[in-house]
Amino acid sequence: MTTMIKQEKRNWFVLTAKHQHEPSVARLLGAKGFEVFQPTYSEVRRWKDRSKTIELPLFPGYVFFCGGLERRVEVLATPGVFSIVSFGNDAAEIGAEEIEAIRRACDSRMAVRPHPFLTVGDRVRVTTGPLAGVSGILRKHKDACRLVLSIELLGRSAAVEIDAANVERMAALQRRLGYQPWTEQALNLSN
Repeated sequence: MTTMIKQEKRNWFVLTAKHQHEPSVARLLGAKGFEVFQPTYSEVRRWKDRSKTIELPLFPGYVFFCGGLERRVEVLATPGVFSIVSFGNDAAEIGAEEIEAIRRACDSRMAVRPHPFLTVGDRVRVTTGPLAGVSGILRKHKDACRLVLSIELLGRSAAVEIDAANVERMAALQRRLGYQPWTEQALNLSN
């Protein structure tokens, strides 16, 4: 399990990887001394004669790495790497809090799944449990509540089931950022 350690600001970046090469890219970069994060989730695949649980990338086509931009050529020379996500000539930085939220959700052993990226909704912070302090967007799905965690830069999200009693609305943050709460009708839409 990963524990959150208070440190100076850590720069996280993301690279694009060839389809189904995310695990090997993460392994190769790790062997080169980079701190990498390639979150996965489990899914049961069924065939006529058998079922098998497989690990799939939570963000297909992406691998996160911390620091090391001075070794950019070494990163780009890694087999399976297409590019570092950038704005012009500058590598796009991802907030450490976004990476930590996804990491904690994956480490919690809760059911984490890919989720469509959202920009509106009730912004909440988890008050208790393994995700205490993590913030995201609360969404209802059938009879369960999900906390949607996002990597804003990529326009990608993941959702983890959560007990709505363990979250509090971040109304002040909503007003400051201009979020509009969902209507009850929108909350009940299925994917």
